Amino acid sequence: MTQAARHTVLGIRHHGPGCARALASALDALMPDHLLVEGPPEADALLPLLAAETAVPPVAVLVYPLERPGEGIFFPLAAFSPEWVALRWALARGVPVQFMDLPASQRLWRAEETPENTTEDTPEDTPEDTPDPIAALSAAAGYDDPELWWERQVEQRRDARALFEGIALAMDAVRAELPDHRPQTLRREAHMRQTLRATLKSGAERVAVVCGAWHAPALTTLGPAKADADLLRGLEKTKTQATVIPWTHGRLAAATGYGAGMRAPGWYAHLWAHGHHETRSAIHWVARAAQALRARDLDAASASVIETVRLAEALAALRELAQPGLPELREAILSVLCAGEAARYALIAAELETGEALGTVPPDAPTVPLARDLETQIRRLRLKQTTEQKPLDLDLRTDLDRERSRLFTRLQVLKLGWAVPGDSRRNLGTFRETWSLCWRPEFALDLVTASRLGPTIETATDAALRERAALHAGARDLPGLSTLLRSAVRCELPGATQVVLEGVQACAAQASDVPALAAAVQPLAEVARYGDVRGTRLEHVVPLVRGLLARLFVAFPPACGGVDRDAAEALAESLQSVRGAIGLLELSDERAEFGFMLEALATDAAGHALLRGAACRLLLEDHGLDADALSTRARLALSPVNPPLDAAHWVEGFVRGAAASLLHLDAVWHVLDAFLATLAEADFTEVLPLLRRAFSGFEAPARRAMGEKLATLRRAPAAGDATGAGPGAAPDFDADRAARVLPVLRQLMGV
Repeated sequence: MTQAARHTVLGIRHHGPGCARALASALDALMPDHLLVEGPPEADALLPLLAAETAVPPVAVLVYPLERPGEGIFFPLAAFSPEWVALRWALARGVPVQFMDLPASQRLWRAEETPENTTEDTPEDTPEDTPDPIAALSAAAGYDDPELWWERQVEQRRDARALFEGIALAMDAVRAELPDHRPQTLRREAHMRQTLRATLKSGAERVAVVCGAWHAPALTTLGPAKADADLLRGLEKTKTQATVIPWTHGRLAAATGYGAGMRAPGWYAHLWAHGHHETRSAIHWVARAAQALRARDLDAASASVIETVRLAEALAALRELAQPGLPELREAILSVLCAGEAARYALIAAELETGEALGTVPPDAPTVPLARDLETQIRRLRLKQTTEQKPLDLDLRTDLDRERSRLFTRLQVLKLGWAVPGDSRRNLGTFRETWSLCWRPEFALDLVTASRLGPTIETATDAALRERAALHAGARDLPGLSTLLRSAVRCELPGATQVVLEGVQACAAQASDVPALAAAVQPLAEVARYGDVRGTRLEHVVPLVRGLLARLFVAFPPACGGVDRDAAEALAESLQSVRGAIGLLELSDERAEFGFMLEALATDAAGHALLRGAACRLLLEDHGLDADALSTRARLALSPVNPPLDAAHWVEGFVRGAAASLLHLDAVWHVLDAFLATLAEADFTEVLPLLRRAFSGFEAPARRAMGEKLATLRRAPAAGDATGAGPGAAPDFDADRAARVLPVLRQLMGV
């Protein structure tokens, strides 16, 4: 503990449980009459909120500029954060306490020098070109892992009486060798010293300063005030707002990019809760691991728990440690509870070592009206904010689920990703939707950003739809407008829906690009088909879709001439979109026109082979081709007279998305077999990547079924049999040769 005049500097590591526990003891011994804590001064008015019983860490102070709310600064606090311990200590005893860092209003003005969404310039978040002092100290002690060194020397220390003196001496030595000349650090430390001078001048006799260890040497001796005043003179400010928001342990992890983070926040929370019980710490940790395994229906016997603890303690003794640390417990759990299976431990590692505990803040914490409105709707719709991934099935025929769907869709428009739509949204005709809910603390900042659009979810969504419609219309983006119209209908906002619809109509009248027209018809068809599920009348959409389809039927065939593979793939996707739109609206006339167009594409020798294959597949699925006709076309496409790459492209276009059809087409398998068997080695090597890509898109069950099909497939002598041998099968067919080809086909299928 370093002391100069009437102030004591306590250098800590942000979010260190050992530092937090030692800090509580140091404050009890020192009994300061004023406490200064590193943090944004704009949050001083929020300090009484942190003393409330409803304030449960982890939480974070958020300070954001009113003009640029997306550039806020977070100051996270966990139960094991020394700053949280210091603040609660002072608030519980009535000791004056305040934050002392450089105001966020000045740091945010110079946003180019401050990484977004970080808090402290601690030894842990220094830039890459600045050496890490903890790494330097751990290397000097013979450790390869700085985190391991810090945990053993500080976080697990039993006798912390001289901890702060040791930290100050170590940091002083490192700063002498690795001076920090960053302007932002110098300004922050200058402001801290100025705040300390003002506190001492006010009459405080015993001031305790809690700051990051890196800053401790700079605050021990104050020096002349003029130099600090000169350094701070002329700094610009921006208007800011501060609030307290819930946070999670997961967002404290270094893996998220948080500068002052640690590898395993869940482990540090465990050390804070149980680390002072030397004999119980390992037991609690291993018991949690066993519970996590059992929750996943994996065996974790009580005897194994006991053996795991014994192994961890034995490893700690061999390594001359007072108690098992995370490496020892991890090795023991992996060896005993997980039977050496790394995959089993991976299932529980995130839950144990990171954790996703979500804190709470007092209900009277300041926030934007938009966030208040969301909280009200969440309560009204009986939803729950949780950091766990939770699926939610909705039935739109019930009022509650329909309102939930409306809220989720509005949040999607506002780019608030709490609820993410699942696959069921592709088929709204079932009146069912599937969503996946997962709350993240940074959504609080997203709400602040979206609040510029309106004070409620409804008004903000309406404004966002109108704003986005103007942008898409200005860019003549017909697919974007069509997708936006689908969102507007689901949001149940008639005014914005009408604005978007007018934009679609105006843009559709001028659109001529085939992929753009095709991409627009699918969402428009969904709107026309399912708009009335939500009570929205859209009688003008069906004629609009029919007009787009008529233009597509004319423009599509010419657009397919002379295209490369990438363009052919995009056009094949367009065919699928057009087919889906016709099927949704059950347009019989357009279905016939689409069949004529497919027939023309399938037989166009000048067109790309991938498109010909895709057209054949769609004709087959729409019953425009029977098995015999398909067999004939497959033999022509895969004939040795065609270039091997063209044949491979035809296969790629045909098999894409046709798993169910392929399983019943023995003739196609025989033709493909014959095609591969006749390829020269060089040609086979050339077409193999294309064929692998063609089959790689199938799901594992489909590939497995194809493999089983190949295992039982036999070539029969009868020609023209759609379910047996392919046409042209010779009576003296060589079974040994076929046996050499079939394994290749299985490899192509990925089975």
